[in-house]
Amino acid sequence: MIKYFFDLILKNPIKILFLTFFSICFLGYNSSKLEIDASAETLLLDNDKDLKYSREINKRYYNPELLIITYEPNENLLSKSSLSKLKKLSTDLTKLEKIESITSILNVPLLQSPTQELNKLVDNIKTLENKNIDKDLVKTEFLESEIYKNNLVSKDFKTTAIILNLKQDNKYIEFLEKRNFLLIKKRSNTISNKEEIQLKSINIEFKKHRNKQRILNHNTIEDIRKIINKYKNNNTKLFLGGVGMISDDIVGFVKNDLLIYGSTLIVLLILILWIIFRQIIWIILPIVICAVSVISTTGALGLFSWEVTVISSNFISLQLIITISIVLHLIVRYRELSKKYHKSSQYKLLINTILSKLNPSFFAIVTTIAGFGSLVLSEIQPVKNLGLMMSTGIAISLFLAFIIFPTILIMMKKIPNINTSKLKFNIISMSQNIVKNNGSSIIIISIIILAISIVGASKLIVENSFINYFKTNTEIYKGMKVIDENLGGTTPLDIILKFNTNSLEDNSIEDEDEDDFDSFTDEYEDNSKDEQYWFTEDKMDVVIKVHNYLESLPEIGKVQSLATLLKVGKVLNKGEDLDGFMLALLYNKLPIEYKKIVLDPYVNIEHNEIRINTRIVDSNPNLRRNELINKINYDLKNIIKDDSIEYKLSNLMILYNNMLQSLFNSQILTLGFVVLILFIMFLILFRSFTIAFIAILANIVPISIIFGIMGFLSIPLDIMTITIAAISIGIGVDDTIHYIHRFYEEYKKDHNYLNAMQRSHDSIGYAMTYTSLVVIVGFSILVLSNLIPTIYFGLLTVIVMITILASALLLLPKLLIMLKPYKIKKHYNV
Repeated sequence: MIKYFFDLILKNPIKILFLTFFSICFLGYNSSKLEIDASAETLLLDNDKDLKYSREINKRYYNPELLIITYEPNENLLSKSSLSKLKKLSTDLTKLEKIESITSILNVPLLQSPTQELNKLVDNIKTLENKNIDKDLVKTEFLESEIYKNNLVSKDFKTTAIILNLKQDNKYIEFLEKRNFLLIKKRSNTISNKEEIQLKSINIEFKKHRNKQRILNHNTIEDIRKIINKYKNNNTKLFLGGVGMISDDIVGFVKNDLLIYGSTLIVLLILILWIIFRQIIWIILPIVICAVSVISTTGALGLFSWEVTVISSNFISLQLIITISIVLHLIVRYRELSKKYHKSSQYKLLINTILSKLNPSFFAIVTTIAGFGSLVLSEIQPVKNLGLMMSTGIAISLFLAFIIFPTILIMMKKIPNINTSKLKFNIISMSQNIVKNNGSSIIIISIIILAISIVGASKLIVENSFINYFKTNTEIYKGMKVIDENLGGTTPLDIILKFNTNSLEDNSIEDEDEDDFDSFTDEYEDNSKDEQYWFTEDKMDVVIKVHNYLESLPEIGKVQSLATLLKVGKVLNKGEDLDGFMLALLYNKLPIEYKKIVLDPYVNIEHNEIRINTRIVDSNPNLRRNELINKINYDLKNIIKDDSIEYKLSNLMILYNNMLQSLFNSQILTLGFVVLILFIMFLILFRSFTIAFIAILANIVPISIIFGIMGFLSIPLDIMTITIAAISIGIGVDDTIHYIHRFYEEYKKDHNYLNAMQRSHDSIGYAMTYTSLVVIVGFSILVLSNLIPTIYFGLLTVIVMITILASALLLLPKLLIMLKPYKIKKHYNV
């Protein structure tokens, strides 16, 4: 059946090529629909309860999406020229459509410049833009106020933050809520047919709106940068930061990486293929097959609406590994047959090449898909998509390689077998001698390496921070570094305190002398008593305790909450704590623009809650997210000591950590399961327990080496590097199957294991070496990326290829020779 199929192909090459070309054009058209999504949403778990809670909290509190500009003039921040430049910069920025308001040292309320009584201050709040402001007092306030220090200004008073509050996209939120509601029903199998149709419609509209907003956000960030560049010079340092900017820059970096990687890789492939084969056809044909495979895969992704994320941004490079491997195996086999049977026709050479490589290539692809299939076990949709992308891409590569290779060559004359240098580099001959003469050393060294690697792997950590995504010489890194170290940290973490209405009694109110509050009577005549009596002493004590505890943690930068206002209020109240009536006065009488800064983000009377907002210092080398979260949860229980007060951690820090932990659980902890599945597949394929054991062992060693190296070098497992396990398995099984298949074919000739090893090395060994060389050189260019995870990915892949090649040329043949798994009459289908 298979022979008939390829016979049909070889006898109708023009028709087959036309149909193939038409299919590629169709997919190529859809490749224009491929989208890149680097938003924070791609790093979250769709079914994460913390995500649902975080979205709910964001609706309850004033918490606008924002960007931050760091402003550092070379003169005093409060000098006339510095403030003038800041004013002009702010004016230019407010003209942008996306910016709702700007918060800076120019317009924040000055509560201690000079210090006034609270009832007078509420109606007479000043800012730096007012006349007759004592700048010495202002500087003191900025450096000492709990509201502004290490937040709006740096400790050395050289840098200040310009906070750009962006307009809220209510339509996006509306789409998101509708979509998520229907997705929940779909997952629970309670969705109706009408709702299913509605979900599809909402997804289409949601993507359209989201894409439109991405363009607007990108243009806004570009416009902000243009404005910044007008004011940036040797006398003024300006950097832009914020989650929105990180997402936008990552998209730019990913696109740039794809462009640079694609173009540079083509040049390198041409060079390496020329050095190896020195024939034009063996350069053009692999490049063409690789190109159409990538185009077809991107088209399939566009057709299925699978978006490229940071996690899956290297799918092209991964597919190129598999594709070039398939093509090089075909080329080497064709050249080998051509040399051995130089009088055979082109048809016979091609049909024998295809049929001899189809079975091992097919089973290698199946097991490779199984390796990447481990990614589907993740709860993170982009990781699942990477597994699906790679499975689709690998299948496309196999199909196109076995169609295009024979159809193009059948229309050409036999390719003369030019004697090349064969690129020995002594690798093949050295490995043959080592296996033959130092076999026991291979086993001993492998055991030692495995043991050391396990020790290294035990040191692995699941950790990463946004700031560590970028090279230190990039603008985005510099900006995030300034914000992280001088302006209170980067990643937000919230602690929500929820009070039971009946559990807290305001004993302090009964003990107060009512005469002390006569002056405030008129202030409260029209106000709700709920607001007056909500700010109880017990609540304030708990908030201050939690606030102070969080400030004591070195991993946390700025902490802001109601306690911040309480501390400032104590200064304004001549060293006495603010009571409930005074806080209610501020809550009701403070102008809305100032209330949004000091109260609305932290108090929600309707839900009986207080929000404590912190920012994590991402650049802290000792930061361990999961350990910090567990510590805070444990310590808060002992600090609050009241079962009636509920607390919960929220915001991006929690969501990002959940993603990392889920990724670890789904990939590392299921690695054993994946190895078991591969073992069963090897058992089915080779029909021999011993050979299946040898094949698995030859793959486990390289995998352990890569994790050992990561552990010893303190390279964290993150959204990029954690996929290296699937990649190691995917590439490793390919070489293993091809080598075992060829070894068996050679063994059948004289039933001599050593001779079979030497002949296998002299044939399939070169194909494996060529493939590894191409991939190693190709992936080395990823060090040019601006994304650190991409650089790690490239370097780790290079190490994987080296260790897999070494295992396939040394450990695998030695195990075959040592365990002698073949019987003379033994047969299996590969």
